[in-house]
Amino acid sequence: MTKSLFPFAALLALAAPAQAQDEAAPPSPGEIVAQAPAAEWTTIAPEDLLVMTLASAPDGTAREVVIQLMPAPFSQGWVGNIRTLARTEWYDGTAVNRVQDNYVVQWGDPNYDNPEAGGEAKALPANLAAVPENEYSARLDEPAIAKIRTNFETAASRVAPSDPNTLYRADPYARAHAFFDGWPIAMTDDEPVAWPVHCYGTVGVGRGYSPDTGSGAELYTVIGHAPRHLDRNIALVGRVVEGMEHLSSLPRGSGALGFYTAEEADKRTPIVSVRVASDLPDSERPAFEYLSTEGETFARYADARANRRDPFFIHPAGGADICNIPVPVRRVAD
Repeated sequence: MTKSLFPFAALLALAAPAQAQDEAAPPSPGEIVAQAPAAEWTTIAPEDLLVMTLASAPDGTAREVVIQLMPAPFSQGWVGNIRTLARTEWYDGTAVNRVQDNYVVQWGDPNYDNPEAGGEAKALPANLAAVPENEYSARLDEPAIAKIRTNFETAASRVAPSDPNTLYRADPYARAHAFFDGWPIAMTDDEPVAWPVHCYGTVGVGRGYSPDTGSGAELYTVIGHAPRHLDRNIALVGRVVEGMEHLSSLPRGSGALGFYTAEEADKRTPIVSVRVASDLPDSERPAFEYLSTEGETFARYADARANRRDPFFIHPAGGADICNIPVPVRRVAD
């Protein structure tokens, strides 16, 4: 076997055995994040944000969902398509068509790949890319590998390493997992291949049977337990950073896979518009930052998520699934 890219002890830094509680109450994960210095927050470029406006709720409440798009080297063919679809206003007038409990919310053209479709599918822009299946994962270059190593070394400095034999229990879906530029990823440990993972709020591309990979016209977000079995089988293109409650609270569909039946057509939530944030006027453009996953604060935060020592907890867990260490994102003033 090829020599591992990442030391086993470092790979398991986030799943280390619990340390003894100090007499003084240790900070909670939220308190650690609140104390992060400004230098450890990274601005999300407006070009990487989508603003999706849903029809108002029945009580008149406005509903806006903000999605951060996936960074290179992951899923860039689909991400490019999504920007094209937004800029041609293709998503405007589409709808949420599927809400499956503890699984996903899916939106797009009601007449495309919908069991209850009754009309002609909406024509797609002519210049969308056809993205191959091998782009569900990506080969990392040396700078990316160095960044992940730095992440591990910083995390390892916070907690004691555990037994390397627990590697597979740390992540049963991959040889290893890590954070890269603010995103949770999984990877092999003997060659530099990695892929983004399905966590709560992750946004992916709906598709048919292989070799179809989807265009980005049909999108979904996870609203339940992380369906990691979908990793490397569907393109992941982003995550919801604000307004998740407007999707997770939608009425469930009673049709196959949570699609709304013909009798439930009134349950579909219309999508008024989807815009790339950089195309919006300054007064309407949202601004967000994420906590750098390469910094000291994130290492402390990840350790605290894996080993809760604040007063409520009796037994620190000694580990955490990567989806249970959500990367902090915050809205900032213009």
